[in-house]
Amino acid sequence: MLPMPHSHDTSTRQRALRRIWSVSALRVGLLLAVVAATSTAFSACSDVRASHAPAQPLIFDEGTAYERAQAISLPERLAAEPAGLHNVYPLSGSIISGGEPHDRLALAAIAEMGVKTILSVDGKTPDAEGASELGMRYVHIPIQYRGITPDELLKISKTFREAEGPFYVHCFHGQHRGPAAAAIGRLVLDGAPREQALAEMSQWCGTSGKYEGLYRAVATSPIPDESQTSAFNWQLAEAQQSDGLRDLMIRVTRHFDNVEGMAKRGWAVNPDHPDVDPANEAAILRNLFEQARELPEVEGHAVDFRDRISKAIKQSTELRAAYTSQRAAQSIDMGQTTAAFAALESSCFGCHTAYRDD
Repeated sequence: MLPMPHSHDTSTRQRALRRIWSVSALRVGLLLAVVAATSTAFSACSDVRASHAPAQPLIFDEGTAYERAQAISLPERLAAEPAGLHNVYPLSGSIISGGEPHDRLALAAIAEMGVKTILSVDGKTPDAEGASELGMRYVHIPIQYRGITPDELLKISKTFREAEGPFYVHCFHGQHRGPAAAAIGRLVLDGAPREQALAEMSQWCGTSGKYEGLYRAVATSPIPDESQTSAFNWQLAEAQQSDGLRDLMIRVTRHFDNVEGMAKRGWAVNPDHPDVDPANEAAILRNLFEQARELPEVEGHAVDFRDRISKAIKQSTELRAAYTSQRAAQSIDMGQTTAAFAALESSCFGCHTAYRDD
């Protein structure tokens, strides 16, 4: 485990990280103070649950939900970036939107903000144990870029109503899916007008207009009321598990396709999907294969099939390590990453050929 921000470790790296963290944490604190002082019309302080009638869906026959995000103009606000975090925007005294915490130091920075619940809408399994050690809980509700389904909306709404706040909401980079989920929290928990929530997504968090489905979910989705979320039987899961091997492999295919597309572009991120990063997609694939290995239906499968799953876990890990290493070195030749992907691709193709009809 990494030392806490105030550890007495004297290493040069940790001292540098603590300096970065302390300056950034002060900036977050100042932003939180500004939000608490200026957004009382839209937010609940700390974890006080205000009783709000859900904002009515916006109705528009022309234009897009993204265009409605420009209907009001917000004051300029820059992101805070404590150590290990990116794109951190306090939206109210109850809700902070930001990027994924990549290590325990980043989780400690979130804890210092007073956060009690971290909501991840990314596909990767979060570090629930690390959050728990710092007095926080994780809730994991993966969503996609095309929008928020009714089931996901119910889970997100239930989380904001029943988990302890304040909340830190994140996807991977904290620009698109995370801000959309945080916007739902603004509607559910803070009673914010929909145009305010849309404006925050666009003007502060930088959610791309290419993700109209996310904007439209915030603009037009009927928000479940308290009786609906209370009756909804879901346990605020800290890790989203697959319903079975078939469902899980459908998810594997989607993320594999993302990696394959980046490989064809020389490992450049698609500008239409700036949150789809090779390192994160490889980590998601590894997590999905790890989930597959634990399924009862896989435990009862042929030894060869189980071995192939274990091999895919190893190759996904190697792909992430290769990409991360070469990107950190600013390598022009991404041959090591390409070779790692080719090995994973070959394994997946061989497994699919052998067991596709099982």
